[in-house]
Amino acid sequence: MELLCPVGDFECLKAAVQNGADAVYFGTNLFSARAYATNFDSKNLEEAIFYSKSRGVKTYLTLNTLLKNSELDKAFNIAKNAYFLGIDGIIIQDLGLADMLIKNFPDLPLHASTQMTIHNLNGALLLEKLGFKRVVLSRELSLNEISYICNNCSIEIECFIHGALCICYSGQCLFSSIVGGRSGNRGKCAQPCRLPYSLVKRDKNNNCSTIQNGYLLSTRDLCTLEELGSFISSNVTSLKIEGRMKSPEYVATVTRIYRKYIDIAKSKPNYQVNESDKIELLQVFNRGSFSSRTSIRYSKS
Repeated sequence: MELLCPVGDFECLKAAVQNGADAVYFGTNLFSARAYATNFDSKNLEEAIFYSKSRGVKTYLTLNTLLKNSELDKAFNIAKNAYFLGIDGIIIQDLGLADMLIKNFPDLPLHASTQMTIHNLNGALLLEKLGFKRVVLSRELSLNEISYICNNCSIEIECFIHGALCICYSGQCLFSSIVGGRSGNRGKCAQPCRLPYSLVKRDKNNNCSTIQNGYLLSTRDLCTLEELGSFISSNVTSLKIEGRMKSPEYVATVTRIYRKYIDIAKSKPNYQVNESDKIELLQVFNRGSFSSRTSIRYSKS
């Protein structure tokens, strides 16, 4: 089972590799769903791939935004360059780009981004048929839904195990685009859901009264430290940590702690998590405690 860690710059890359990552994912300066991360230019991309692979760590490149017709060739050339540099996989949202890469580089592993909103078995089976090697399931799925998909298809399954959750379905949110012209599907989400709002009630005379104030749309971050045994028994291929906009300290801490408990869970499914490790995860970053996979109760589609 692979521990996949986020990399926003070279310091984060070193933090992930040196703290036990099996694989890392990062973007270039273009067409990444985290456009405001530092990311990598062509020179740094080569250095990042060499640094990782020389230490036995796989590398995945994020080209996971929707593309305009005028951008396809440029995105294709970025993927082509990464392919010849030895990248282990490309994370894709745009089906047009995916089709071009499958036809030209059939041995290049393509991973379907969580931005593709794959939340059921039929979606995973379709992507497998199209030629994808892996699907990153939507972050909204429960453990039961993940297990059902894993046990009924042969495509690799990747799941988020720690980090930010969105109020909307992965890849389907237009909130930032509507209110600020910054689309999440173009890597530029302004995260308006993280702002404070007021819930108001309007009576028949059109008078408004405030019911509640606060961060009403901001979800708690995901933490599955106590559920890793369930992921292992579900045959998930890759466990993914969110956070390409986070600091090297965050990457190092979260990678180290999850590495520890993944290794423990492989031989001891009923392990106990040390309270000090939970506190350390809360201290490095949180939005008012955490959510778990077992607290997600969406029904199967």
